[in-house]
Amino acid sequence: RDPAQMETYRRMNAQGPRDPNLTPLVVYGAIEAVEGKAPDGIIVLQFPTVADAKAWYNSPSYQAALPHRKLGADYRAFIVEGR
Repeated sequence: RDPAQMETYRRMNAQGPRDPNLTPLVVYGAIEAVEGKAPDGIIVLQFPTVADAKAWYNSPSYQAALPHRKLGADYRAFIVEGR
């Protein structure tokens, strides 16, 4: 929706402190839909615990960037517990 807002969001995330608990597993890799419509892109981040994921999401630095993502594009965000 707004490339300038997305660029601000990307820049803020790149400049912010890197969470040592965050491990990017998938960042806009190739998508092949086998059922239903494929999303435009997917990012999968791994954290040791759900608490770590919530702490990152609710951190001041991510919350400062988040409004730019919401203005820039339509996203869905989930925390999924699993192995």
